[in-house]
Amino acid sequence: MLGLLAAIQPGVTDPRLGSWTLISAQSSLDPPNRLSIAPLHDGVHVVMSGETHLDFTANWNGHQSSAPGNLAFNQIELRRIDKKQAEVKEKKDGTVVATVREKVSNDGNELTSTTATAGHADKITVWTRSGGKKIANDFFAGEWTQDLSKTRLRQGLVLEIQTDGSGEIRFLGDFSYTARFDGKPYDLKNSRNDTVTLELVDPHTVDASYRRDDQVTQKDRWVVSAEGQQMTLSTTGTLETGQRVTEKLLFKKQ
Repeated sequence: MLGLLAAIQPGVTDPRLGSWTLISAQSSLDPPNRLSIAPLHDGVHVVMSGETHLDFTANWNGHQSSAPGNLAFNQIELRRIDKKQAEVKEKKDGTVVATVREKVSNDGNELTSTTATAGHADKITVWTRSGGKKIANDFFAGEWTQDLSKTRLRQGLVLEIQTDGSGEIRFLGDFSYTARFDGKPYDLKNSRNDTVTLELVDPHTVDASYRRDDQVTQKDRWVVSAEGQQMTLSTTGTLETGQRVTEKLLFKKQ
């Protein structure tokens, strides 16, 4: 009740005000993504299941191959850089939409994937070998499980939170909104969700609730440190696939 009263007080100050840079992130998917890479003639058959589903076959020669059934791309180019590094170009109707650089560790038990897309920070995903035999001439072959303790999502994310003095808060990040601490829904831009509702829990804590199609899909808790220089975001949500995801992101004030 005290939190609600604080939230509806006129002129309340958002403790998140300012510019922030992401310095670390941890993410957990339930269940985590799984990856299978199987040798096939002069190429590979790749299947990813979990939050993201991929299924394609490609040769190592760098020539374009058809990859039907994938939402983000329909063509693929696969090029081996050396025996432990590869480059994958994902294309949509002939246009490159993402470039993925993959590297296997010296012991062959860890696969690091760096995905570059225009207009977005690189995304790094780390996988650990969970099955399948290591083949001397193909370090990529085998079954892999996403290593959530080493995967950092939304690297380089920068947030800016502003106020105009009237009680409205403007949030700018990988999505944006303008809202008040009044328990009402406000529209989101560039987000998979539709609306956000804000509550000021105490002078250092903000709760945000997100909805899509009138269903709560994500809840965030923002906690700013006593000196105001560090902010922790703890979030839980449901992806469009139905998977549950939890994230903990740490920001430092610029």
